Amino acid sequence: MAAMILVNNPGNWGSIYPQLNHAEWHGWTATDLIFPFFLFIVGVSMVFSFARGLESRERRALVHSVLRRSAVLFALGMLHGNFLHLSLDSLRYVGVLQRIALVYLVASLIVLFLPRSTQIWVVAGLLLGYWALMTLVPVPGYGAGVLTEEGNLAGWVDRHFLPGRKYGGFWDPDGLLSTLPAIATCMLGVFTGQWLRSGRGRFEIAGGMFAAGWLAILVGMLWGQWFPINRHLWTSSFAVFSAGAALEALALCFWLIDVRGYRRWAQPAVVFGVNAIVVFVLSGMVGRWLDKTGMKWSICHHFFDSWLSPLNASMAFAIAYVVFWWVLMTFLYRRQIFIRI
Repeated sequence: MAAMILVNNPGNWGSIYPQLNHAEWHGWTATDLIFPFFLFIVGVSMVFSFARGLESRERRALVHSVLRRSAVLFALGMLHGNFLHLSLDSLRYVGVLQRIALVYLVASLIVLFLPRSTQIWVVAGLLLGYWALMTLVPVPGYGAGVLTEEGNLAGWVDRHFLPGRKYGGFWDPDGLLSTLPAIATCMLGVFTGQWLRSGRGRFEIAGGMFAAGWLAILVGMLWGQWFPINRHLWTSSFAVFSAGAALEALALCFWLIDVRGYRRWAQPAVVFGVNAIVVFVLSGMVGRWLDKTGMKWSICHHFFDSWLSPLNASMAFAIAYVVFWWVLMTFLYRRQIFIRI
């Protein structure tokens, strides 16, 4: 969550280190991996949060909880993305939280009602089906398999079926069709959660995650030769590649924390994690308000611009902004104030 706040709040959008910005189109940067990492962890967490209910056959209660949480997340997403846009014509109906809500809803229903073997086939169908749609279905005026900003099928679907404001003007990176492979990203996290709860030894669990992570990275890179890695389109190769990277990161954390017992270094992540949605919504809304009112420029000008280069001044503001929210979240954490969504 700290990484998401960092990349979403530079001091100056015109001065950003390349790895702290999204890839222009095809390819990837570290920033492109943050959102799929979050969806992946949503899938991992789902396995643990559903375990007791599934064991006691309380599916109805779980479904009710999933529906409520998805609705709340979607509503928070609408607030987060539109609180400075009061006109109905300027509303953006999709975004990070809206995608989390939809992905969480569909992935939860898959986990709750389908056996594990069928879940695997569903994920394969989502990834292969999206590949087929994006490369074989012709877009009017462009043809089939055109993966440019203007000519791709996902963008065409957004232009014709997604109302309101689009983040990219005539397409949206969190749009309708690209939600399908995002569901697969979350489900790959579910499979990882199932592996973590398999009862195997810690060394075997860590080794399995490291091996599966590298395999997914290699498959994603190979697939990218035909279906380029692209966060904006959430291509199937990107879904597999980013899940592999998330697996490697999780395996490293598991090795350090659960196998080696090094826990103190992870405390800042815990502080952010227990109130993750709250800090994401508040930091985003405050950040947009600082931008709109010009206060961000004023802060950067008075505290950073005079002694740092434009790139470093922008980075310094982002770091200071993360620290500010870490202090607030630490205050809540020490008082055991956890706002559940």
